[in-house]
Amino acid sequence: MFDFEALSQAIPRQTVLCVGDLMLDEFVYGEVSRVSPEAPAPVIAVQRSETNVGGAGNVARNIASLGARCIFVGLIGEDEAGAKLKADLARENLIEAVLVSDSSRPTTRKVRFVSEHFSTHMLRADWELSVPASADVEQRLIDTILPQVARADIVLLSDYAKGVLTARVIRNIIDAAKKLGKRVIVDPKSANFAIYRGATLLTPNRKEFAEATRSRADSDQNIAGAAQDAMVLADCEAMLVTQSEHGMTLVVRGGEAIHVPALPVKVRDVSGAGDTVAAALALTLAARADWETALRMANAAAAVAVGKKGTATVTPAELRRKILPHASLAAEEKIVPAGGDLDAHLADWRWQGLRIGFTNGCFDILHPGHVKLLTAARGACDRLILGLNSDASVKRLKGEGRPVQDERARAEVLAALEAVDLVAIFEEDTPIELIAKVRPSVLVKGGDYTREQVVGHEIVEAAGGEVMLVDILPGHSTTSLVGRARGGNA
Repeated sequence: MFDFEALSQAIPRQTVLCVGDLMLDEFVYGEVSRVSPEAPAPVIAVQRSETNVGGAGNVARNIASLGARCIFVGLIGEDEAGAKLKADLARENLIEAVLVSDSSRPTTRKVRFVSEHFSTHMLRADWELSVPASADVEQRLIDTILPQVARADIVLLSDYAKGVLTARVIRNIIDAAKKLGKRVIVDPKSANFAIYRGATLLTPNRKEFAEATRSRADSDQNIAGAAQDAMVLADCEAMLVTQSEHGMTLVVRGGEAIHVPALPVKVRDVSGAGDTVAAALALTLAARADWETALRMANAAAAVAVGKKGTATVTPAELRRKILPHASLAAEEKIVPAGGDLDAHLADWRWQGLRIGFTNGCFDILHPGHVKLLTAARGACDRLILGLNSDASVKRLKGEGRPVQDERARAEVLAALEAVDLVAIFEEDTPIELIAKVRPSVLVKGGDYTREQVVGHEIVEAAGGEVMLVDILPGHSTTSLVGRARGGNA
């Protein structure tokens, strides 16, 4: 396991120069209710829509969401979509957008119609002019880009074949970067990898790689062999081939191929996942991580992105949750303070169809009885939320001198247990409000309670959930442990 924490501290110090095709992504969500008799084709009853900065702009957004700075150069038309993109990018604190305008072309705009219930793309409508920039615009792009190269730690080219990254623009950028000792990452669109000659890393998907290398690319061995030949042609150091649900294969020139399987995730939308991969790779390499670390960071970032709707960005906290073993999550990732927001966790788990469990207590001194309870509770669900009494609540319930440990100490110990997915602190004497908010599928307590004595059983059972009682271990109670400790008994 690589040092994720050290890497996450190094990434915000990086600056990426990102150049590529900017576009406006629009998503129209609705329900498919019937088939049109005119077409026939599915009819979508539109419920809502949203817009995002897409294409290379989404690469820039991912760089910023991961905490680094991005100098972004792109091309827009003199139209409403271009004005919106310019305004949206101006609101991003970590993105310095230097946009070139071209009155002769529309701003690239893509509208996707999506079935809300099935998360299925039904139709995409594009407004674009996929031709190389004119000689005048091409020169303006070069004049805009070259002064920025020295300011960046790494250069990223996001090629969507919409006209920004012409052969001449690419050549000028790579040559300038090499002269300054800057690495260049390319997410390519051209099947002629030679035009990216001198780049550090190319990141084609499997289809693009197969077309460029004229290979089947149907196994890790085939990819590795074809990649070595392609890297000689492109004079690059490495090639990463993304394979959707089959993971990623990284081939270093003259070295062995490294394959990582895709992380298990419920795919919601693959739009923009390649942008996230490119951003994660660029930042990890800029932070001087090795190839395998960059590969695993990119793989984790892709898993987060495809689990979201639309053109998505990824945060360091989301990456941490994907990369680190669950029990190794930072305390702040598993602890929700009193009055804190549980909604993001609950919404994600419910959307994945996970069974949520709940138990609660003071847990002043953790003992084997607690461990048995929590282990049994986690075995009855997919995600376990532990309601923890606050210091004031424990004092009211247990009297003066309690708790022995403050709520933060108790929460951190509990959060370190792999059986516990979330610790939610509550101020009230009972967790009834917390249970009403969580609406767990299973409510767990020790066998020293009856079902009727379990706080919240009515709420859980009314919603179709169940109450589970776990046999307690005799001879283990916090009160007796505290008493023996204060009495000086071993």
